[in-house]
Amino acid sequence: MSTYRRYADYLKEKYGGKVYKIPVNLPVTCPNRDGTCGKGGCTFCSEVGIGYEMLDTHMAISKQIEENIAYIGKRYKADTFIAYLQNFSNTYMPLETFEEVLGQIKHEKLVGISISTRPDCIHDAYLEKIKAWQDETGYDVCIELGLQTLNYHALEKINRGHGLSEYIDAVLRIKRYGFEICTHLILNLPWDNQLDVIENAKLMSVLGIDYVKLHALYIVKNTVMGQQYLKGEFDMISMEEYEERVITFLRYLSEDVVIQRIIGRAPSEYTLFANWNTSWWKIHDEIIATMEDAGYKQGDLCQYQNGKAVKKFITKEA
Repeated sequence: MSTYRRYADYLKEKYGGKVYKIPVNLPVTCPNRDGTCGKGGCTFCSEVGIGYEMLDTHMAISKQIEENIAYIGKRYKADTFIAYLQNFSNTYMPLETFEEVLGQIKHEKLVGISISTRPDCIHDAYLEKIKAWQDETGYDVCIELGLQTLNYHALEKINRGHGLSEYIDAVLRIKRYGFEICTHLILNLPWDNQLDVIENAKLMSVLGIDYVKLHALYIVKNTVMGQQYLKGEFDMISMEEYEERVITFLRYLSEDVVIQRIIGRAPSEYTLFANWNTSWWKIHDEIIATMEDAGYKQGDLCQYQNGKAVKKFITKEA
């Protein structure tokens, strides 16, 4: 491992070559948009969610898979793919409909599926359907959970519609079926500080999360958070502080966790603020350079598990 455990390297080791996620866009929404557990959605989320560059939801799933494999395979010289049910909450639909969706995820170049959803949209009945589908197809399964932060006060402020307990419940249920888990976190929410960053890393480690995807908060036009930003109701931390938070997070995170990304991106035409008007790769490279110069590595501060306070009493023989 270099400074951190990279997703691309992990996939190459696991499958023997380049592996790319291909988006599959379903006509779904979220339970905090339709009144089930809230209205309006998360304050940072736009009407299209994160579906800026996705194919139309009304296009057949098989057609989306075929077109994305052809395009991405040619562009990135890849021959192995993971179908990514990406936008909104992809288990938030009737159980029978969900089973039908799974039945359409088929292609000879697919090795797995990644299902993005919310903690409050994880139910044993849906996990049973996924397990049956996995047994039939042999595909690997990863479920991606949007948590954003363990700070439940911040979760309320962004109208997340669930708290920390729902996330932990979802993780424990998913693990019973042996599926991999990816957790999405935003490290620079205005109501979070460095302590929240550290506790986020600790929680991922002790729960045995397989993958983490980090995001820098970007402010989307025509959203509640966009209006708050324009009114000056909160301040954004500096790029340097974000980089520091990522480094701190990685150092406290178990070295077993694979990092899918350490900063995201969004099209500039949709945003009021994104990555401090700096290329995501430049921020990424600065984080890596700082860690290398200081001799930091993922997990070098992960010393809090397995009874930290009594380790001094444990002999080598024991």
